[in-house]
Amino acid sequence: ITMTFAVAFFVVFIIGVWKTLEKAGQPGWGGLIPIYNLYLLAQVAQKPGWWVIMFFIPIANIVFSILLYNEIAKRFGQGVGFTIGLFFLPAIFFMLLGFGNYTYKAE
Repeated sequence: ITMTFAVAFFVVFIIGVWKTLEKAGQPGWGGLIPIYNLYLLAQVAQKPGWWVIMFFIPIANIVFSILLYNEIAKRFGQGVGFTIGLFFLPAIFFMLLGFGNYTYKAE
């Protein structure tokens, strides 16, 4: 039962990231590739590509993921509450971004 739940959660997460990336003008299939998906999310947040390196450093990865999710939320016109949702429930909140009425603002 646990494995089924984990796989379902992962599939929902991948679908949400795929649609969010497409909405932001990035290739959705890139969400399937580890590390490259972080690079694409950094591009959506308009952060430099070297941010991906920070995800391999303990503690720094938590800080940079919060900063990344905050920028992604801002790009879609959302606030801190949405950032918290992206951090703690990414599968649900990426689905909301991908399939909701949120518009990506590149600035």
